[in-house]
Amino acid sequence: MNFKHLLLAIFAAGALSAAAEEPADGLATQGGIEADTTETKTSKTGIIAKTKEKLKSIEDKLKFGGYIIGKYSYNDREAQATDGGFDLRFIRLYANGYCFKDFYYRFQLEVNGAPGVDKGPRIVDAFVEWQHWNFFRVKLGQFKRSFGFENPYSPLNVGLGSYSQATMKLASINDRIGEHKSSGRDLGLQFQGDGIKGKKEGHYWLHYQVGVFNGQGINHTDKDHAKDFIGGLWIRPIKTLEIGGFGWIGQYTNENFKEKEAEKQLKSTDRKRWGAGLKYEDKWTLRSEYMYSYGGVVTDKTRPFHSDAWYVTLGAPIFKNFKVYGRWDCYRDAHTWASLKTDYGFSANYTLGKNLIFQFNYTFTDDRSARNTAKPLDSHYNTLDVQVTARF
Repeated sequence: MNFKHLLLAIFAAGALSAAAEEPADGLATQGGIEADTTETKTSKTGIIAKTKEKLKSIEDKLKFGGYIIGKYSYNDREAQATDGGFDLRFIRLYANGYCFKDFYYRFQLEVNGAPGVDKGPRIVDAFVEWQHWNFFRVKLGQFKRSFGFENPYSPLNVGLGSYSQATMKLASINDRIGEHKSSGRDLGLQFQGDGIKGKKEGHYWLHYQVGVFNGQGINHTDKDHAKDFIGGLWIRPIKTLEIGGFGWIGQYTNENFKEKEAEKQLKSTDRKRWGAGLKYEDKWTLRSEYMYSYGGVVTDKTRPFHSDAWYVTLGAPIFKNFKVYGRWDCYRDAHTWASLKTDYGFSANYTLGKNLIFQFNYTFTDDRSARNTAKPLDSHYNTLDVQVTARF
């Protein structure tokens, strides 16, 4: 029984209880004991029917859901504090729906992790989008930054145990620039839409999105006099294929900057980025992107300003509900080959029904940056993890 059906049962039980406490017209009493007549049973049935009808109306406008991702991982890299262990990757709850027909809203919470700054229960998504026209929609609130094809994907749909390094480091899920963890999101205003619909194909050929954001990530107010501008434009030659590019120009201000540590930290830094890629989603999956970034790391003044990343992901169906993925994933923190970190990933996904996902992930890492330091670290290591997702 899922959450919505449970809610329906609770309301229906309440309606029956109310009906039992207050006898309906035609209720007969025998020896002080109320006896159900045919008319009474009909009345109760009517109450249940009306309750279900009202709840169905609410359900059509407001939808609840959520998911839990449990994880066990193992890593054989030397000189690490731990070799892995059990973890709750995500516990998320969300609600979305429509009001006044054209206004779509979404609210999402992440509730795992110990409470603290940017930890524990916190808002992930909270926005309203006016959707009157397909070619011009307006979104206001906190939501995914419009940079990259992979960033908007739910963790359930990426296909591997994690996002690519490009998405993590340069699309701001865990930004290299030193921003607090923001899951690829920010507070802002975005315009987007689809145009040029093919008569035979039945899909839109063109999509655009452009937004203005604070630049400080989720749940944080603006800290400077600058704003981030992010946009994307792509075409769909066929319904399942998208090819496009993205741009980002902005500034990030170090919220933990201290004057006495100015020799080690940056007070603020530019964030200038561009990317290009494609994605094909059908029974088979193909995603590939390249991203380039200019901007320092506010927590370490000595880190380079130039970096880039690219990846190729291929997904193949084996049989019903079972799909495997492979990924070649590269990131250069200094935009040099000596700083290259490459992950070769493999993942097997099995979906039991619609709401239970079993996933096995393996990654071999070749980290040149680890061996090109004054004190070389283990640069070749393996990571295994098993993830189980339950959603409702």
